[in-house]
Amino acid sequence: MNLIETTTLGSADFPIAELKDQLRLGTGFTDSGAQDGLLETCLRAAMGAIEARTSKILIRRRFSWNLRAWRLDGETQAFSVSPVTYIFYLRMVAANGTWVAIDPSSITLILDDQRPKAMLQNQSFPQIDAGGSAEFSISAGYGAWNEIPAGLRQAMLMLAASYYENRDGMINGGGQIPFGVSALLEPYKRIRLGAAP
Repeated sequence: MNLIETTTLGSADFPIAELKDQLRLGTGFTDSGAQDGLLETCLRAAMGAIEARTSKILIRRRFSWNLRAWRLDGETQAFSVSPVTYIFYLRMVAANGTWVAIDPSSITLILDDQRPKAMLQNQSFPQIDAGGSAEFSISAGYGAWNEIPAGLRQAMLMLAASYYENRDGMINGGGQIPFGVSALLEPYKRIRLGAAP
């Protein structure tokens, strides 16, 4: 299973001004923009850490998701991240690289905040050949910065601020998630019940 981001986020997608406010940077310093690159790097790192811990995609973007085997029963396929907002296509890729597209109108996206799924109408997913894969192209994430739930936005700002303020300590292994950030992330972690994948 391989999830690859195919959308490139730009500087404007990140809340650099809000991070400056979080850090209480001085007005003259804030206006210069001299630290914007570093602040953006801290925001990107914080977003990546939060997405890895929660399996939630924060800023909406497009991904390619490749599977070597179906994870469930062949009737539905649970995605590894949420929220998934759109399925652009599904194609079956053979070991030699040739592929066959599945009719997009036959794919149903089952929305779920914890475990969104895809299913084919009136049929099972086709078998994945040895050495081949199934490739989904999906859109995932809450949306733009202001569409992300408030708790996740605050966690991202707090974690980015921690990365900024402790950037020397990060080199020496001080990479623990602060308790306040962990507490904010707790409601968004994926719920695992029984043997569900």
